[in-house]
Amino acid sequence: MSIDLKGKKVAILVADGFEQSEFERPRQALEDVGAKTYVISPEEDEVTAWDEDDFGDSFDVDVQLSKANPSDYDALLLPGGVMNPDTLRTIPEAVKFARAFFEAGKPVSAICHGPQLLIEADVVRNRHLTSYPSLKTDLRNAGAIWSDEAVVTDQGLVTSRRPADIPRFNEKMIEEISEGVHRPAHT
Repeated sequence: MSIDLKGKKVAILVADGFEQSEFERPRQALEDVGAKTYVISPEEDEVTAWDEDDFGDSFDVDVQLSKANPSDYDALLLPGGVMNPDTLRTIPEAVKFARAFFEAGKPVSAICHGPQLLIEADVVRNRHLTSYPSLKTDLRNAGAIWSDEAVVTDQGLVTSRRPADIPRFNEKMIEEISEGVHRPAHT
């Protein structure tokens, strides 16, 4: 039986420098099963991706972060890239936006360096995660249980390590969103 996410709204929180493949491929997978995606950013009109070793394409911002309300969305997607989460974790509104999904028990998916924002939001303590290997110590120091696996799921939180993991990441992300609200996470 295929999963249908028709009627589900997924916020994709990004700043300039997000990894393009970690944005485009999960976004397409969500839209392919009927979800509506919304690009949320501190930028006003458009946001620019990083495509492996240089800046990539620009994408329209649907809702500026200052006007975004987490209660309007069913789930959150956090693409990686080194610059993107490093910028977002310095913006209090971005940290608060991400934390709100955990407080409501809504599914959150973060790939590669995406979990950096979750460290700043203080939502990884006692949670099982994976990430790009360079974040292992940071996540463990924040209280997470880190393992080197293609995809890890913990009560609605889906994490993966790198672009090569995207097919498995997409599968688990869609499954968790289809399940809906999970019991509120450890916040």
